[in-house]
Amino acid sequence: MFVVVISFPPIKAGKDEEFREWFARSNETFSRHKGFIRRRLLKPIKEGNYAAIVEFENREAFNAMHGSSDHDMAGERVMPLFDGSPTPHFYEVLIG
Repeated sequence: MFVVVISFPPIKAGKDEEFREWFARSNETFSRHKGFIRRRLLKPIKEGNYAAIVEFENREAFNAMHGSSDHDMAGERVMPLFDGSPTPHFYEVLIG
């Protein structure tokens, strides 16, 4: 399994609900891609920014989604909501 942990930048003031709605809609879109397993939004318990866990069957399937027009359009919609850029961290599951 291939996993991406995304650290989101701060969300601009007044855009939190719009960001959450974007995440839910983009989940529906990305779930149609081959190899998609799950994508979850994480909210910090105290202070900090949102994060996401994205799971695909393998890196190739993730790369295909990441290079798609669906991904490009989702990025165009969400970037104006951020104060900065997301930071992805890539992993392969070894045990679990």
